Amino acid sequence: MGTPDFACGILQALTELPFVELVGVVSQPDKKVGRQQKLQPTPVHALAQQLALPVLQPEKIRTEYAEVLALNPELIVTCAYGQMVPEAVLNAPKYGCINVHASLLPKYRGGSPIHTAIIQGETESGVTIMQMVKKMDAGDMLAVKKVAIEAEDTTEVLHDKLMAAGAVLLKECLLDYIEGRITPIPQDEAQVSFAWNITKEQERIDFSKSGWQIYNQIRGLISWPVGYGVIAGQKMKFWGVRYREEKSGKPSGTILGFDETGMQVAAGEGMLIVTELQMEGKKRVSARDFYNGKGKQLIGCQFEALADSQ
Repeated sequence: MGTPDFACGILQALTELPFVELVGVVSQPDKKVGRQQKLQPTPVHALAQQLALPVLQPEKIRTEYAEVLALNPELIVTCAYGQMVPEAVLNAPKYGCINVHASLLPKYRGGSPIHTAIIQGETESGVTIMQMVKKMDAGDMLAVKKVAIEAEDTTEVLHDKLMAAGAVLLKECLLDYIEGRITPIPQDEAQVSFAWNITKEQERIDFSKSGWQIYNQIRGLISWPVGYGVIAGQKMKFWGVRYREEKSGKPSGTILGFDETGMQVAAGEGMLIVTELQMEGKKRVSARDFYNGKGKQLIGCQFEALADSQ
């Protein structure tokens, strides 16, 4: 059971285990996208089709789970499915339901653990495989794999690291779990924290924060949903950025200039080097191309503070 790209790594891993027979795949309903509102399969649905696996896509699995139970699964593996799985499903398989979660539980339970780890400036994340219970991401842990977060990692980069780590971890531990060689470890409820889904408000970059906090917020939103600032009355999305610990003496959010490395922006006690950006209603461009267009006119201008638009 899974929906986005992250879950595809887990589905692929299951196909590579000789003792696993996949009887079906459950994913969120497909969505209409683009101007023509063409129905687009979820990444997991698309992969399942390539693998010639039957796919179920209930609108609300809380009530529409009869077809899932009809598959008579001995084990259900979930990863970023996107709906709360009802107890009738959790309790049905012989070996229960297990979940592959992209954090070091009990830290960052919830829907955006990868974004949150980057935004919070963590230097380490990982993948936890756990037994599923009614409470979200609260089941006993079966296996953990840690992954380092580098200072330049974006959410997109960490996503791919954790997807690969999750696939490896599942292949390492699944047979041991089925054969009873793993002792589940309860989570420490005193250490629980949550990673709630990213809100529209979080997409707006807060230039009143410290330099590292600004940088972490931007890279934590790459490449979805992509953070932005407002300058000269227009939104600017930040698609590529680095951070330099160099004081400019200018107010945070001021565009200082351009050079071969990118667009320099004062950020707290340091400086952002923006390498790729996108103005409202325009295409993504490099900082150099932006300078040759409208960019040079914005040197000395400052991104609006959050309070200015409230």
